[in-house]
Amino acid sequence: MRKLGLIGGMSWVSTGIYYDRINRIVQRRAAPMASAPMLIESLDFCQLYALREEKDWKRASGILSESAKRLEGAGAEGLIIGANSMHRLYDDVASAVGIPILHIADYVGRALKRAGHKSAALIGTRNVMTESFYRKRLVAHGIDLLPPNMNNVETLDRIIYDELMVGKVTRDAQRAMKTIITGKAQEGANAIVLACTELDLVVDVDANVLPVFDSTRIHCDAAADWILEQEDEG
Repeated sequence: MRKLGLIGGMSWVSTGIYYDRINRIVQRRAAPMASAPMLIESLDFCQLYALREEKDWKRASGILSESAKRLEGAGAEGLIIGANSMHRLYDDVASAVGIPILHIADYVGRALKRAGHKSAALIGTRNVMTESFYRKRLVAHGIDLLPPNMNNVETLDRIIYDELMVGKVTRDAQRAMKTIITGKAQEGANAIVLACTELDLVVDVDANVLPVFDSTRIHCDAAADWILEQEDEG
């Protein structure tokens, strides 16, 4: 098996989900006593929280790039970034190391395409929903994306940053997510992309009004495939 590096801590909640899911997949596919060869660097999210200004993103780029270099130096043969929003910095981080980084949106796009979906709604943090870095990756796979509803952006940022990222799961958040997803179905989406690694804590991925593509599950599947040297290049 190949050794994977995980840049985590964004949040610690999602990092725990990644570690758990990747290991469960590897154990199921490899052997009952198998565990995934992984290196994890858990960053201090206080330094990376709700970035808005370009100077803040530049500082974050340095933090993630240095993390990637440390993981490469420690023996990681490939990397994943355990946060959708931090893929805004993907190109900077990828250029800092000589090993591959598995881009979360590329695997989500492939999954949508394989399932035959051409129109989807993207649900995540403000920068994921409103900026181009994530959306253009999905569009490149032939996916049309509904425009973001700015009222939803405010609600989602509150649920994600104030609740999920500190490990808090509420019925109110579950109801709010169901309302958002139902609204996207009425707007014409034929699939939902959960583009925040913690959102599956308040969304029933397997029982909803629309098919839900959970970026975390998809990324973990891709990571396990890569570790087991079964990566799908298509």
